[in-house]
Amino acid sequence: MKSKGSGKEYLLEFVVQGAYVRCCAIDPITGTEAVAVGAASASKEELSRLAVRKLEYVLAKKLGGGPPSGGTLV
Repeated sequence: MKSKGSGKEYLLEFVVQGAYVRCCAIDPITGTEAVAVGAASASKEELSRLAVRKLEYVLAKKLGGGPPSGGTLV
């Protein structure tokens, strides 16, 4: 999947576990991953967007920055 904000591409993995779906977004360059879990009724696009945003937050935090643009640190 290609991120709209940064234009980077990430790998996505979906695993159905009963009433839930686990979406894992992986940065192929660093191997960093972030997981989002949602109801099985949620769309793949919704879970993908959530997992990618979480991954971008983790990557920004690793680089020493705060949240990506638009975020507020509380």
